[in-house]
Amino acid sequence: MRNPLQNDALGKLILRLTVGILILLHGVFKILNPGSLEFISKQLSGLNLPAVLAYGVYVGEVIAPLMIILGIFSRLGGLLVFGNMVFALALAHRSQFFSLTNNGGWALELQGFYLFSGLAILFLGSGRMAIRPD
Repeated sequence: MRNPLQNDALGKLILRLTVGILILLHGVFKILNPGSLEFISKQLSGLNLPAVLAYGVYVGEVIAPLMIILGIFSRLGGLLVFGNMVFALALAHRSQFFSLTNNGGWALELQGFYLFSGLAILFLGSGRMAIRPD
């Protein structure tokens, strides 16, 4: 008899929905507040990168999460989220990398969650409960 608490497909679905929905909310905020891209553009320009790369945030925070949620090319979606977070860490959070909060937690817990969750989805794939299982 199969143990109902051992369900890889359900675990992958929960991971996909959690990561996808939570990061999609960040993307929706940026769509509703397009001025938020100005900060990203300035950070890119400060590193001599084209400011137009700021629009890549829509790929990493809207398109990729939708891919992950629906289970369509989930591995690619995970890679895009991972890449998005590498840029976010490099552009906006370098000074916090070795910082702790007043409660002793890592100052970049949320960013670390998205970074490593994207990586986990890249390696795990979508599971069976997806539009396009891989």
